[in-house]
Amino acid sequence: MTFQEKVDWIFKQHRSTNHYYDKYLPYEFHLNMVAKVCEDFSYLISSSQKETVKLAAYGHDLIEDTRTSYNDVKEVLGEEVANIIYAVSNEKGKNRKERANEAYYKGIRAIPFAVYVKLCDRIANVQYSKLTKSRMFEMYRDENEDFIRSLGFSEGSSAAPFATQVFNHLKDLLNE
Repeated sequence: MTFQEKVDWIFKQHRSTNHYYDKYLPYEFHLNMVAKVCEDFSYLISSSQKETVKLAAYGHDLIEDTRTSYNDVKEVLGEEVANIIYAVSNEKGKNRKERANEAYYKGIRAIPFAVYVKLCDRIANVQYSKLTKSRMFEMYRDENEDFIRSLGFSEGSSAAPFATQVFNHLKDLLNE
């Protein structure tokens, strides 16, 4: 399969569940936003990993939001992409805190590029919520300090090379 065929497969999985973004937009709107953020910072990722990471950005919600299993993702997109997508898929839980618990963040930190994909998703959500003046913007702002700490970043940390620039971009978005 070509890269575009894989992206089309991802979109099809979301369409098959009638999954929308913000209740009325086709879900690929959000997936394209996340992939665009991924592309904006792609200079921070080695060329040998760019396609893997971008596919994971497009597919980051597959396991969480569609009827697609880890094995389905692995079969179509490859094991490395499937591992990233699995890592960023929320746990089961009754509320946001239960779904994004310490085990969830530990899993993200353990898989190469999962932190990057999670950040791309968050940045896309922050950009959209800011643009639409959604109440979600304030929620993202309020939880940002815990979010970035949970992803393993702190000033002066030895996080992945992309971390400082991407985390700072998120922080700047929330402080504008």
